[in-house]
Amino acid sequence: MTVNGRPQAPLMTNTHADRVKEVARLAGRPSRLRRREFLAEGPQAVREALRLHQQRNDDGASGVVIDVYATAEALDRHPDVAALLASDDTPTARLVSPDVLAAMSSTVTPQGFIAVCRFVDSSLDDVLAARPRLVAVLVEVRDPGNAGTIIRAADSAGADAVILTGASVDPYNPKTVRSTVGSLFHLPLVIGAELDGLADRLRAAGLAVLAADGYGSTSLDDLQDASAARRGATRTAGPDLASGAGTSTAEPGGIRTKDSEVRLEQPAAWLFGNEAQGLAQEVSAAADARVAVPIYGRAESLNVGTAATVCLYASARAQR
Repeated sequence: MTVNGRPQAPLMTNTHADRVKEVARLAGRPSRLRRREFLAEGPQAVREALRLHQQRNDDGASGVVIDVYATAEALDRHPDVAALLASDDTPTARLVSPDVLAAMSSTVTPQGFIAVCRFVDSSLDDVLAARPRLVAVLVEVRDPGNAGTIIRAADSAGADAVILTGASVDPYNPKTVRSTVGSLFHLPLVIGAELDGLADRLRAAGLAVLAADGYGSTSLDDLQDASAARRGATRTAGPDLASGAGTSTAEPGGIRTKDSEVRLEQPAAWLFGNEAQGLAQEVSAAADARVAVPIYGRAESLNVGTAATVCLYASARAQR
């Protein structure tokens, strides 16, 4: 039997097989931590996992994807994923029945693909050594959907990394992985970062530390207006103003800044807090500015995923 011209083991139909149980156990954190593996489910996530797998192989590093399980219908519906699986440098997909895929999956309505992947996180040292310009930091963000949304927003905004502190949700939680819609495989991810001293490390890497805080003393609108004004002035005053010469918000060595000196054009690390309590006072106090996203209507607050998207895009636009 073949799939896309490659030799294929017989169709898996036994929902009680040991292999099926092993895959299903990765929905639980203990199994993930013990094996340092996680599940990517659905065509988008599996496609991006396979692309990263190929990229790492090309770079001479270990691949990401260990196994792929797919239904025949899913392979027919998604020829782009099928083409990746037909490549010599990706694992051969195991054909499974819809019942077997459902037994492996953590979702009520599986989308035809499951990949068993190796952990893909990076170290904080490596991320900061790369001198990033835009970083999202999740501080005790507990909801998997919110964490996934922020990772996806960071990817969309062109951020260089996402950092999760130790009390945040496990990004390899199946719901988080699904919420990223493949973005988990696009940018460096730091897991379990120590909050103590983190702001100083970010500043030492050249990043202004901005706390997203609904009660902040600096309005994101004001920062955006100031950025727009500098852009307009630069068109008539020349390149010196555009470069922000002499007004860097965070120089290597950990120099603190004042709210009035913060510029969206400069490299930044945004801190996003817990869904219920937000950022702790000591965390906000360690930032260079506490920035509030203005609310024009009657809503009490913004969801952290929504606020993160607004803030990251504000920095991304100003930096371009």
